[in-house]
Amino acid sequence: MGSNGYFPLFETRRAKGRVIYRLFAVSVFVGICLIWVYRVSHIPRNGEDGRWGWIGLLGAELWFGFYWVLTQAHRWNRVYRHTFKDRLFQRYGKDMPGVDIFVCTADPVLEPPLMVVNTVLSVMAYDYPSEKLSVYLSDDGGSDITYYALLEASLFAKHWLPFCKNFKVEPRSPAAYFMSRDAPRDANQAKELAIIKKLYGEMESRIENAAKIGRIPEEVRLKHKQFSQWDSYSSRRDHDTILQILIDGRDPNATDKYGFVLPTLVYLAREKRPQHHHNFKAGAMNALIRVSSKISNGPIILNVDCDMYSNNSLSVRDALCFFMDEEKGNEIAFVQFPQNYENITKNEIYSASMRVIGEVEFHGLDGYGGPLYIGTGCFHRRDTLCGTKFNEGYKGDWSTSANDRRREESVHELEEKLKGLASCTYDKNTQWGKEMGLLYGCPVEDVITGLSIQCRGWKSVYFNPSRKAFLGVVPVTLPEVLVQHKRWSEGDLQILLSKYSPAWFAHGKISLGLRLGYCVYCLWAPNSLAVLYYSVIPSLYLLKGISLFPQISSLWFLPFAYVIIVKHIYGFAEFLWSGGTIQGWWNDQRMWLYKRTSSYLFAVIDTILKLLGFTDSAFIISAKVADQEGSQRYEKDIMEFGISSPMLTILSTLALLNLFCLVGVVKEAFMGKGLMTLQFVLCGLLVLINLPLYQALFLRKDKGKIPSSLAVKSFAFALLACISFTLL
Repeated sequence: MGSNGYFPLFETRRAKGRVIYRLFAVSVFVGICLIWVYRVSHIPRNGEDGRWGWIGLLGAELWFGFYWVLTQAHRWNRVYRHTFKDRLFQRYGKDMPGVDIFVCTADPVLEPPLMVVNTVLSVMAYDYPSEKLSVYLSDDGGSDITYYALLEASLFAKHWLPFCKNFKVEPRSPAAYFMSRDAPRDANQAKELAIIKKLYGEMESRIENAAKIGRIPEEVRLKHKQFSQWDSYSSRRDHDTILQILIDGRDPNATDKYGFVLPTLVYLAREKRPQHHHNFKAGAMNALIRVSSKISNGPIILNVDCDMYSNNSLSVRDALCFFMDEEKGNEIAFVQFPQNYENITKNEIYSASMRVIGEVEFHGLDGYGGPLYIGTGCFHRRDTLCGTKFNEGYKGDWSTSANDRRREESVHELEEKLKGLASCTYDKNTQWGKEMGLLYGCPVEDVITGLSIQCRGWKSVYFNPSRKAFLGVVPVTLPEVLVQHKRWSEGDLQILLSKYSPAWFAHGKISLGLRLGYCVYCLWAPNSLAVLYYSVIPSLYLLKGISLFPQISSLWFLPFAYVIIVKHIYGFAEFLWSGGTIQGWWNDQRMWLYKRTSSYLFAVIDTILKLLGFTDSAFIISAKVADQEGSQRYEKDIMEFGISSPMLTILSTLALLNLFCLVGVVKEAFMGKGLMTLQFVLCGLLVLINLPLYQALFLRKDKGKIPSSLAVKSFAFALLACISFTLL
């Protein structure tokens, strides 16, 4: 019970074992300081072998220690949330607020229309009053096939939504539900399920046939006059605004097969012109915010990516428990759910789930004022997205609705009236993209927008329910994963260097712990320099017989051993506690190395080039589908390389360089020369962790192997580096 005798709609619990963890962290920091002392006090004199390599290691270890201190912001003050949904409906009943749901897609090839409409159907079927729900699909590809798929889904929804609510099925994406193993509870459900499967199969066939031939059947075009909006369509980058209200929530005839009202459903392809920058997903979201304000104007907005379907029909109620709590709800700007994925394999060959971030780090950020906004699975207060600053007297207005204001307008009149809100020039000379909506000019528009909202005085909440709220798909090839992380790390670094930097802009506006937590991600990219140095220089000096670490007989060996061992033991335990496996942890270590020596390195280079005016940021869409052979290899946890790229060239060169160094030093050991323990272990681990890459270089024959041209190039680079360094 709250301080005023009321029952709260959510509670916050602090993580157990915080004191023990803090003592452990202090001991690790003492070890790090001793390593620094050793480096500074044992620098070789001028003219001695290894002086510059030693100084470089000092710089790398100073960076590692500094960055480790930053990461403690994620673990020092973790909190966990719990909601009371039964109290919510008892208290508010029919006075629940409207919720507008934004689904964003941008490419009908990389994001198949059938996948998109499954996501749409899953959010239309939320366990929430249908008259309070409005679903908007933003199609930045401007595809008539995507629109056709949504038109088919609007008809299928008349059967699917009542089926979900009558039998309380989970999940409510049709494709995901049909793949689940839940058997019908009774004969009636089995009969209804057979009908639903038949209807879905017919819809699926029509959509996939249209996608396969690349056009809409002529009889469909003639039947639905809405397709005439594509008559002036030139390309996905050059077309008028296309706005279509497929289901009008105010229309008494817009009902399911049992006569119950359906959620509003709207399709929007904003205007695009080659001469005008469209600001990627941020521009699409801002157009949706404006258009939706005139159609439904729900005070709560949920945005999801088109590949991330709803896996929990109660998520809306969970989110509203935070917004509508009488004591603490008024200060909450957004509720972020974790990103979870359905195509993760048991051992996560690419460590794509980022489970420690979701299960540990975001809970730590929540303890300091809230997590980052990560672009999907996030419920927003509309006011905060429109630039409202927090003040102590703020009270949310849950009765806001646009339906009453537009009761006399026909759907066609409303569509024509609102198209201007999605024009390509609407943002110019306004605060949109600056102080209103999602911010422009950054590859991670979500993170910088969330930071700007928090700097206006608002807080956010991280909610991680036992049944995952959303499930998406991750890339299934290594090049796609690396490109995705390059975009994220590059965008985060740009935030650090922008006027919205958590290092200075956020000073005095958010807590120190939250600023440090943001900096951890903003400094992902610079991590590449220290990791790259540590991956190359000790191995080359090992090959040359020059020691850069204390001998095992020295007392100075102890802080190195302690920090390395206990840090990795803790990381291993944390990964297992987060639901991972032993092999999954090893794969996570490999991807830790690969991302820092490729994705993050190129993010640093591109950021520097952008600052110098040589390049500009681009938004890259990750493929949501893979070929059959590639998918089979992914399911067997076999790494997919397949192409020649600069990132893979660096990874292959580093792997071969360490292999050459290890072979050379083992040869020297057989000749009676002593081993430098720490350097030998480091080089050996770098070789061991690269075993899948060596297989792709030398042993594999499938399409996922590393191309021969790249293998030859990497072999030459690595051999040249070893020979040159040895002869210097």
